[in-house]
Amino acid sequence: MASGTALIYDEEMTTHKLLWSDPVCDIEVPERLSSSYEQLKRYHLVERCVLVPAREGSEEEILLVHSSEHVEVAKSTQTMNEEELKRASGNYDAFFFHPNTYRCARLAVGATLQLVDAVMSGQVCNGMALVRPPGHHSQRNAANGFCLFNNVAIAAEYAKLKYGLQRILIVDWDVHHGQGTQYIFEEDPRVLYFSWHRYEHQEFWPSLKESDYDAVGLGKGKGFNINLPWNKVGMGNSDYLAAFFHVLLPMAFEFDPELVLVSSGYDSGIGDPEGQMNATPEVFAHLTHFLMQLANGKLCVILEGGYHLKSLSESVCMTVKTLLGDPVPQVSGEMAPCLSAIESIQNVRAAHKPYWKWLMYEDTSFLQNLSTKSHLLMKTNTNPSTEHESKMTNNDETAKVERFLELHMKNILFAVPPIKTAATTDFKGSAHLPPVPIHLVKEMDRIEIKALVSGFYADLVKEDKTLLSLRSMLAVLDKILKKEVCNGIAESPTSSVSVAVALRHSVRFGFQRVLCIFVGDMQIIPNTEDGKTLMIHICEKEHFALLLKDAEGNDFFSAVLGFILPVAYSYQPDLTVIAVGPNRSLGISGISLLFALLQGLAESRIFAVIEDTEINLMQSVAKALVGASTPHFGVYVPPTQEKVNKIRKLRDQFQQEWKMLQCS
Repeated sequence: MASGTALIYDEEMTTHKLLWSDPVCDIEVPERLSSSYEQLKRYHLVERCVLVPAREGSEEEILLVHSSEHVEVAKSTQTMNEEELKRASGNYDAFFFHPNTYRCARLAVGATLQLVDAVMSGQVCNGMALVRPPGHHSQRNAANGFCLFNNVAIAAEYAKLKYGLQRILIVDWDVHHGQGTQYIFEEDPRVLYFSWHRYEHQEFWPSLKESDYDAVGLGKGKGFNINLPWNKVGMGNSDYLAAFFHVLLPMAFEFDPELVLVSSGYDSGIGDPEGQMNATPEVFAHLTHFLMQLANGKLCVILEGGYHLKSLSESVCMTVKTLLGDPVPQVSGEMAPCLSAIESIQNVRAAHKPYWKWLMYEDTSFLQNLSTKSHLLMKTNTNPSTEHESKMTNNDETAKVERFLELHMKNILFAVPPIKTAATTDFKGSAHLPPVPIHLVKEMDRIEIKALVSGFYADLVKEDKTLLSLRSMLAVLDKILKKEVCNGIAESPTSSVSVAVALRHSVRFGFQRVLCIFVGDMQIIPNTEDGKTLMIHICEKEHFALLLKDAEGNDFFSAVLGFILPVAYSYQPDLTVIAVGPNRSLGISGISLLFALLQGLAESRIFAVIEDTEINLMQSVAKALVGASTPHFGVYVPPTQEKVNKIRKLRDQFQQEWKMLQCS
């Protein structure tokens, strides 16, 4: 099983720079690369990565996507003087040449392919390539929007050719539409391309009709091109997460990619002068964490845009920390997508309904009268003096965001516990565990446990047998509560009592919001700690609060992505407890994926209480907690109409309370 994270950086890519003044291009500076790399060093992340050298992409590799005329033009700029470079640049929209641009662009291509090779060969599990110039606007025959060669598109063609891949997912979270990538793959069902982008009803660059939600692909590629247009600025963390829950993740799990490539532009982050969005760096950790659950963890992140240096470098670090398997920080801000985001999500779902099984029974309809239509700002011609003023305000704004991020990162970053996963010494799975590093904890002393229980839990614990099982459970839980370990697993013959004690114990310890998910048939002991726990029960019988009946097989995705994750993210727990009991309707791979997905919450503090001592289940949950890639789910089967309707009813019932449930 591959492990490790590749990092690719070559200082030579900073030699591509603008030699004259151009207000459109002057934000694409070499420091975008060097400041990101410096910040990775400051966080001591570089030394934890597998450093892979960049190489030049060969002409043959570039020709997988681009025309020979395009390559010849690029090549000819190497010997041009400044005047000639200026003229050549003027033939393209928002692009500049430097004598070393061709060499840097070849290094950007080669670095991206080195990353694909490292991941596909199993040398590493995942990785990031810090490259310049970026790629996703560049088309077969033309440079465009700072991009000369389309690094990610070349990588997808290369992976199809070299590794015979049939399903590649490209996620483009840059704030501009990657129209170059769309044009290259719009007829290809082997590449699923997802892009969200600032659009403002076609007012924002590249201002194309085909960047809207109804451009779904052509011919055999219909349904494999997903555009999510943002029709206003100021989108934040909850809008991005809602787009993942209600559009991208269900499609991605149905598509079942063999490799995930990210066109990773951070101009969709806070403070960026291009994007003007409000998403903070940690949201990219959450998005990365979700994508790591696909394609057996084979994930390649390739830098695109990002023009506020502090916002860019912090976001790059959050992405790399997550690739390395560090726990994800709590996501900040109110968890409620804005009306405009919900409208865009609804239209994308409606446009793609004919092509995707998961949408087959979803209630989708197009919205014509969008709330943002009336607020469209009339573009006025700016005169030179206002342009000068706006530059001044921009500089003030940049400094303000820098100060904000300085504080914000201090607030959200936390000391990672020295140990990832704990279990007790009597843990049955331990003898049969794959070689995953699980820390074994001694169970609590009998006298200590008796004193504790008689004080607080006497009403719950009546028998000695129960008392014994609590010794193991509380020993592991205490390590999690004291932040000595990240997560843990305990067996319990009486999981319902164990969970009731665990919940009360956690609240007594000072935790304000505990999420508890029950899987299978078990008696749920009513919780007395007012408003400090949220319970969700996935079971056969319909008898409990937030209830998901019988979410087996692939109904699992509509239950987890359409309901559990949005509720959990709306709630923002400090601790997640997942109890697995008998007669569960969820298979082992489903349970493992549930554990993996929920590690994005509560700084990855998860406690597993398992009644069923089936070795395979124990091993699978232990692997998920340690951070091994989740098992393959098998062939996608669509949810039944009855199940979709049930989830929808639950969504309608609870979406006022838990706003992340809103998708229409």
